[in-house]
Amino acid sequence: MDKIKTAFLSYGMSGKVFHAPFLAFHPGFELLGSWERSKKLIHHDFPEVKSYESIEELLEDDVDLVIVNTPVETHYDYAKQVLLAGKHAIVEKAFTTTVAQAQELAAIAKEKGVKLAVFQNRRWDSDFKTVQKIISDKVLGDIVEAEFHFDRYNPLLSPKQHKETVNSGAGILKDLGPHLIDQALCLFGLPQSVFADIRITREHSLVDDYIDILLYYSNFRVRLKAGFFVREAIPAFVIHGKKGSFLKPRGDVQEDELKLGNKPNLKTWGTESIEKRGLLHTEINGEIVQEIIPTLQGNYYDFFDGVYHSIINDAIEPVSAQDGVQVMQIIEGAIQSSAQKKVIDL
Repeated sequence: MDKIKTAFLSYGMSGKVFHAPFLAFHPGFELLGSWERSKKLIHHDFPEVKSYESIEELLEDDVDLVIVNTPVETHYDYAKQVLLAGKHAIVEKAFTTTVAQAQELAAIAKEKGVKLAVFQNRRWDSDFKTVQKIISDKVLGDIVEAEFHFDRYNPLLSPKQHKETVNSGAGILKDLGPHLIDQALCLFGLPQSVFADIRITREHSLVDDYIDILLYYSNFRVRLKAGFFVREAIPAFVIHGKKGSFLKPRGDVQEDELKLGNKPNLKTWGTESIEKRGLLHTEINGEIVQEIIPTLQGNYYDFFDGVYHSIINDAIEPVSAQDGVQVMQIIEGAIQSSAQKKVIDL
């Protein structure tokens, strides 16, 4: 199997938890190293790889794929350098800070003939995959409304300074928002317009930490919410159709397992607790059905496998740059809507 030589632009939680375990497990990747500024951490986990002193040194090496997993406000500049160097790239969410930046990166990747993927791993969460199957099976009839939540209870400010200081990449809209927006776009496509309420709710916070986004489609609406003052969470996915409803708690276990240092596999990985199964209440073949639905297995491995095939077999990226552009269109529309207190056409 051809190996894709891969490097990180940082080795903090993102690289250590969300990327490295899958790159190490997938037979098609070879980890070369990471750019590290002050803390030299990658050798603790991978003693044989390189710790680069600069992005220039990294790009001069025999690297095929670069993972841009630095703070959001740096994504555009670093990804542009990577693409102009003729390297393939995976860029963390939020893809960029503006639509114009996202469109420019997509254009450069096309011009250079390299692959550019956005790391929207939540498409491979067990809960979302189950919701996706329910909708694709059309057991709810025509969709009337859907509501997705990414709720937490965490009134304290993050110790990561770049997340709490005012900059173009900070705030919940560009942290948790891209997950919710991408999931909505994955299921329903680009909406016609958007209305949003973006607020600050935590004491001493300087950045937005609450979002309520309403996406307008021709015959239905999708609401996306995230905040830090939800001590008792309601179902993270609520979908109502003309025949019935599906309610699903957020239950994916992958992030927690990765933080514990557990390694992915293809058999049992991403199997969530049965207590988190969703409730389907609908009409099928003229009969009312109310039952607990088994949850599909989640696995972020599938994202990396998709990236592998996009590079080796010239397949479409698992999450394309154009997908990233559309997420940024929603984010920009939401910012404009909240500021002007009106619905914004996309």
